Formats: sequence, C-alpha cells, structure tokens
Amino acid sequence: MPERGANPAEPLPPERELQSLRRSLLRWFDCSKRDLPWRRTRDPYRIWLSECMLQQTRVETVIPYYQRFLAAFPTATALADASLQRVLKLWAGLGYYARARNLHRAAQIIATQHAGHVPESAAALAELPGVGRYTAAAVASIAFGEPVAAVDGNIQRVLARLLAVTAPIDAAATRTRLWSLAETLLDRKRPGAFNEALMELGATLCTPTAPRCHECPLAKWCVAHRSGRTADLPVKARRSAPTTLRIEAIAIRRDARLLLLQRPPSGLYGGMWELPSLATDSHAGEGTTAPRLSAFASDHHGITIETPRCVGTVTHVLTHRRMLVRVWIAGFRSGRARRGSHAAARWISRPGRADLPIAVLDRRTLELAESTK
Repeated sequence: MPERGANPAEPLPPERELQSLRRSLLRWFDCSKRDLPWRRTRDPYRIWLSECMLQQTRVETVIPYYQRFLAAFPTATALADASLQRVLKLWAGLGYYARARNLHRAAQIIATQHAGHVPESAAALAELPGVGRYTAAAVASIAFGEPVAAVDGNIQRVLARLLAVTAPIDAAATRTRLWSLAETLLDRKRPGAFNEALMELGATLCTPTAPRCHECPLAKWCVAHRSGRTADLPVKARRSAPTTLRIEAIAIRRDARLLLLQRPPSGLYGGMWELPSLATDSHAGEGTTAPRLSAFASDHHGITIETPRCVGTVTHVLTHRRMLVRVWIAGFRSGRARRGSHAAARWISRPGRADLPIAVLDRRTLELAESTK
C-alpha cells in the first residue's frame, strides 16, 4: 500500500525531453527574471541574507529592509559584531523575529569558526542556526554552484502542477517526493539559475490563482495544464482556523515616559520591547478588568497605578493566530518597577523609544495609547 500522502505523480518525461524542459525554463529566466538586488551579486552573505528575509515575506516588503540591513552590516563579521538589539531594531516590522535572532547567532558562528566566510556546501550551511534544507540548498546552489535542488513553496506549486501531484503538498511524504523530483529535474550545469527560475516561475506566472499558462515556458510539459486541472492543484490539507489570543496591554505613564518591558530572548517577539500585558481567556467588562490590571501592575511589576481606562482595541493577524489587544492607560503613583518574567524594565520617553526594537503590533498599541489624552 502506498504511503499516506505519497500518491505518485505522472511519470517524468524521458531525459531528452527533460533537457528541452531545462533549456526552455532557463531561456525564459534569462530573458524575463525580475531585477532584484540579491540577483546582482554572488556574495554568499548577501544571498543568504535575502533568503532569510524572503521566508514567508513578499519581495516588495523585503527590498528596503535588505538594503538598510546591508548598509548597517555589509559583511557577516559586521553582523556578528553588532548587538542583538540593533539587529532586531533594523528587522522590526519584517516579522518572524526568530529569523533575525538566528541570523545573528549564525553570523557569530561564521565569524568565529569560519573566519568570516559563509560555508560553501549545503551540508555545512545546514549546521547554522535557522538554516533549513531549502535555505542551505538555495545559498549553496546560487552562490557556489553546488548541484543541489531547492524546494520552496513556489517550487512545490510548480512541480505539483507540472507532474499532476494530487496528494496534499504539505504532507511529509509528498514533500519528500517533491524534493526527489526536483533533484531529477535539476540542471546540474546551472543549478543556481535553475532553482531561481523555478522560484521565479511560481512567483510570477504559476501563481496560486489565475496562473498565466499561456506565457509559461513549461506549458508544453505541464500535465495539469494539458488536462485542465491547473485550478485544482496543488492540493493542501485543510488547516484549522487561526486561534484567537486576547491580551490586555497597559500604558503606564510617569511624566512623559511609559513603562516598557523587554521580552525574553526566545519565543514570539523574543528580545523586542512591549507594554506590560496580560493574556486573558475573554475580554471582560472594564469594571472587572481594571482592578485586575491594577493588581497585575502591583504583583508583577511592583508599582501602584491609577485606575486604568480602556482606550480601544488593536487587531493583528498572524499565520496561525489572531491577536486582539485591548489597550489601557493609567498614571503611575508609586513603587519601583520590576521586570517580572521579562528581561528588562525601563521608563522610556517617546524619543528614547526610537532606537528600540518594537514589533508592529506593539507600535500600534503604543500609538493608540499615545493618541489618547
């Protein structure tokens, strides 16, 4: 019995046809590829940085971050020498902050164990923090010409349509099959360009909806196109709805300063700064929540505050969760602020916050709090 999720794709064309397929794809890529900053270099550090930033993030969003990041940290050694706070500050707004922490740790390993040079093989790259199979293969093939296939979400979609893979592409067995297919298809003379070409095809023509098959260099070989199944592929397992996380965030004012807390280095938004906050099962009425927040400020952070007042709600949607943050304001009365379970606690003025790494969600809560008198 076949492994669950591993239903076979259509057989690959014979090698002569595969050679034609590779030539067609590479000709298209050479003529049609987008002019992106990381395509103007073969510097492995810059290519690695781009691949880290592009994970689950749109190209248009990444470009200005990539340029600012390189201006501050032009080499892996420069990144290794920087403080994590500065790295997170320049990353703030790009999301998925574990990427920045891993990038910083990996740069330190490169500086100390590899004399500042990015490792040249996919196997060695995969030993670095935050570098998975795809990123290792992409950097090794693009920067160093190693003949290894790289399979990201775009390539999964292209292969699923090209070969009519009808099993859910997010099943482990199907992913294994797609990697094997990609290795067989790979142009071993130009592996980096071939991997990029498949990515580019998925990003620009073989899109999730309304694919432009009439422009596709692989239409001749695409089983889904020939059989009219393009709209049905790829298949994904049904995902559960995002969970809702309700949070009460409180802006405690002391003169012109607010109490901000630095999150622990690991976990969601690790190392970033935020207002004191409390996760709740539901948003109770103000009469119930205000005393609870006052007790929270006293018990966890060692300060007495005026009666908190709710000023509004901020909604923020991540991949698997929806965050509803109800924002409160209160004046400081007495006490000495403690960090509680956080890494640090500081009273910070608005100008002083300019240099701190603060996530988009927390910037929005701060803006809401400060817009209210």
